[in-house]
Amino acid sequence: MKEESSVERLDELDRAILERLQLDGRASNSRLAEEVGLSETPCWRRIKRLETDGIISTYSANLDRRKLGLGVFAFVEVKFSTHDTELSREFESAVESIPQILTCHNVTGEVDYILQVVAKDLDDYGRFTAVLRNLPGVMAIHSILSLREVKKFSGLPLD
Repeated sequence: MKEESSVERLDELDRAILERLQLDGRASNSRLAEEVGLSETPCWRRIKRLETDGIISTYSANLDRRKLGLGVFAFVEVKFSTHDTELSREFESAVESIPQILTCHNVTGEVDYILQVVAKDLDDYGRFTAVLRNLPGVMAIHSILSLREVKKFSGLPLD
């Protein structure tokens, strides 16, 4: 018999709670309960279950990068000279310690990693690329600078 996954146990009320929390993680339990049509205690229990099941992993604040002086947003493709497990581990460990790198994905295709990066300005970005080029395994990098953000949503679809 197949064990039911957490996502398969989500009903319409769970999804409604999750949708609202993705838009406002600071929403009070009483407001959430009212918006989804529950009383406060059952709403609180559902939220606690969603946290316990790991569906809600953390709460955070979304910051405006431009207001923090981070005017450059780039996607950076990183290509390795060789596919060596130890070099990959070293690279990934180094990436963890570089605050300008927001996300790092090991990908298929022509490149090995794609990074999302922020910088104050182009000079700052140039200094960052010099650091990146010296990380273990890096053979080449290709930068794609974002001119305009068309859509930004850090949540997940719940369909």
